Amino acid sequence: MSDPIRLASVTLDCPDPKLLAVFYAEITGGTVTNSDEHWATVISGSGRMDFQRAAGYTPPIWPGPASSIQMHLEFYVDDRAAAEERVLRAGATKYEFQPNSEQCFVYADPAGHPFCLTTWSDMRP
Repeated sequence: MSDPIRLASVTLDCPDPKLLAVFYAEITGGTVTNSDEHWATVISGSGRMDFQRAAGYTPPIWPGPASSIQMHLEFYVDDRAAAEERVLRAGATKYEFQPNSEQCFVYADPAGHPFCLTTWSDMRP
């Protein structure tokens, strides 16, 4: 392809960009490279994540019978138990509803965004 389109970043709305950037930097081993009250950026070995303040932010509901969550993040891990300990210690919450618990656990970050820790082999980097 002569004009490739490559993902540059994922940006999440949130009430506190600094707080969420610190959380994701901690769980991914990344670095907060930019942070103010409106915007924060994390760079890690798996890419860039940005966080922007959204007035009136409301976290998604998992599972949401009345509406979809629109998007969630998937993180590949080798050891789900060790990764779970790490994300919970950093401030994540594990959801009670786990639809694919054989290979994937679902959590909420401190702003309520769902994310998964997965061992699915097709997710391997």
